[in-house]
Amino acid sequence: MNTFLRRSSNSHKSLNILIMRFNSGLGDLGSGAGKGGGGGGSIREAGGAMGQREAANEEEYFYKQQKAQVDRIKKDIEFRKQEIEKHIEEIKKAKDRISKTRNREAYRRNQESKR
Repeated sequence: MNTFLRRSSNSHKSLNILIMRFNSGLGDLGSGAGKGGGGGGSIREAGGAMGQREAANEEEYFYKQQKAQVDRIKKDIEFRKQEIEKHIEEIKKAKDRISKTRNREAYRRNQESKR
């Protein structure tokens, strides 16, 4: 997994870190100190309703961040698709101009050879 993270772009890194965070196996969030060593702060370590609420707020925050990131990536992809379409059209127009120029040159050579 670490090799994959190093190869990914920055936007993918943060997305993968969020996914790894959700799959970390902490048990019930907000129910006290987890297995992994350090706690999540005094409120979360205490457990109870406040710890669960804090964990829920944190999960909601990261969910919104991840959703916004996915939305930005989707918009970027759509923008790049539009740019690609524009470039394809420009290439087609350039090829048409080249073809017309070649046809004109061939016509002129043909007319000159008839003289």
